[in-house]
Amino acid sequence: MILALVFIGILTGLTTVLFGFGGGFVTVPVIVWADAAVGSAAGTVAVATSAIVMVINAAIATSATPNTTLGRLRGRSPLLVLLAVGGLLGAVVALAVPSTIISWGFVVYVAATILDVLVRPGFLRPAVGAHGTSRGAAIPTVLGAPIGAVAAFLGVGGSVMTVPLLRRSGLPMSQATALANPLTLAISVPAGLVFLTARHTEDVHGAVLAVGIVDLGAAAFLLVGAIPVIVALRRRPPHIPDRMHAWTYIGLLFVVLVAMLLPLI
Repeated sequence: MILALVFIGILTGLTTVLFGFGGGFVTVPVIVWADAAVGSAAGTVAVATSAIVMVINAAIATSATPNTTLGRLRGRSPLLVLLAVGGLLGAVVALAVPSTIISWGFVVYVAATILDVLVRPGFLRPAVGAHGTSRGAAIPTVLGAPIGAVAAFLGVGGSVMTVPLLRRSGLPMSQATALANPLTLAISVPAGLVFLTARHTEDVHGAVLAVGIVDLGAAAFLLVGAIPVIVALRRRPPHIPDRMHAWTYIGLLFVVLVAMLLPLI
């Protein structure tokens, strides 16, 4: 299992750099599998553990993002604050509901996202009136709290919501996915603190190393694989044609959807 987690960590590093996922989107299905011994609490432990993985991965990726790209977030402090507030609330709610609801919510949301990016214009093809030349990150401030709450509650990571929004503003995939990391960081820090200090009503001793309801052991093995990849790819980012980048993003959504569905059916 340790080697499998490290290998998945490598893939998580790739998705953090290339798609802005921060790790959470990929790690939830993996932790559900790795912590099957936890039983009915596995879904909640997976969301909590993914939050910690997202904090580290997103922080490293953000620190290596060019200032010209991060400059699009200048003046967006209210958005970042609301993302953090939403992340805090989403984590608290995740502790209060059955794990099955979280797992099925993850599946439903990812399926809805796939349908949305395929059907609505602006992700695969330019939307009318797109304004990618704007200096700002085109996410309405009022959406900060809902985005943070859903991301923390389901463990999908903020990028699943922010990348399509940024993409529809006219940004290329390379910039949209890069900006997703600091936005994810704002969500995952308060959520991670909630999960680390929480005490679940169910037994989580089947985890590798439980602290609160976070499996720090599984998170550590994932990060061993992810961190070197993030550092290497941020130093020499690969060039991917924009349309191929967008289609690969959708393909990864399909893979994760299937991976999450299999333990539930």
